[in-house]
Amino acid sequence: MPALPVRASELTALHDRLLARAHWPQQAADEDATPLGHWIEVNHRQNALLWAQEDLARRTTVADAEIAANKRAIDGHNQARNDAIERIDELLLVQLGLVDEAAARSDAPQAAPPAGARLNSETAGSMIDRLSILALKLRAMQQQMTRDDVDEAHRSASRLRHARLREQRQDLAGCLDALLADALAGRAWFKVYRQFKMYNDARFNPALVAEARARG
Repeated sequence: MPALPVRASELTALHDRLLARAHWPQQAADEDATPLGHWIEVNHRQNALLWAQEDLARRTTVADAEIAANKRAIDGHNQARNDAIERIDELLLVQLGLVDEAAARSDAPQAAPPAGARLNSETAGSMIDRLSILALKLRAMQQQMTRDDVDEAHRSASRLRHARLREQRQDLAGCLDALLADALAGRAWFKVYRQFKMYNDARFNPALVAEARARG
């Protein structure tokens, strides 16, 4: 049987490796990558940048303009993150032979699953996105475990949470491998689900439409 397009153990190792790099995520990874690897890195990078902006947006001692700038940055990173999830799903479905490459970028690419294959409600791309977020949570909790400005109760609670996060990542990684293996064997399939984020689109966001009408 052909190999899986990606293995969860390799994926989680990549997530951790990128988080440990100097100047990342401010600078994109410069290593050669397959198209799938490129979009996995883009998704992880956007999640990391989004995480940082979410922290900044909770500040209470800065001007409102700074929080507004954080919110606009959050919207941009979230859109790019979701775009990357869709590209990951497109590439995976093409590699699994479930979607025709020519139609993969359309609004509704038609999958051709084997008869009797179960439809998985969550896509592999969304699972990869969740693994990225878990990597960020694990790093953040690791930092809490080593703080010297908190008491031992805080560090102990952080260690317990870190262990639970590791378990959650291990469980999700196993589910991703199982989904891809089942899809490769013709037992399961998933679709490319378009997010259609209307709040970032001036044609669909009613508040932006109203602003445009008022100007025009």
